[in-house]
Amino acid sequence: MNLEVDFHVGNRLRRRRRMLGLTQRELGAAVGVRLQQVQRYECGQNSLSAPRLWAVANVLGVPIEYFFEGLKPRNVEQDAAHAQ
Repeated sequence: MNLEVDFHVGNRLRRRRRMLGLTQRELGAAVGVRLQQVQRYECGQNSLSAPRLWAVANVLGVPIEYFFEGLKPRNVEQDAAHAQ
């Protein structure tokens, strides 16, 4: 798991939810999860699956790309070298 990505996506989710004036409970109800799960997403403790991310994006009125804006791409070659 890439905690950096989960943390970044969670921060973007929190920012957009607050911009719209939604509570964590309201967002959770709209996408079919409990308040605690939204809290875990927002702090980066849990990853959002692709279908759940799609649902959250639709509720928040943003494209999927919104959650990844500002995230620096990882260097795949460096990752492979560190794995060896």
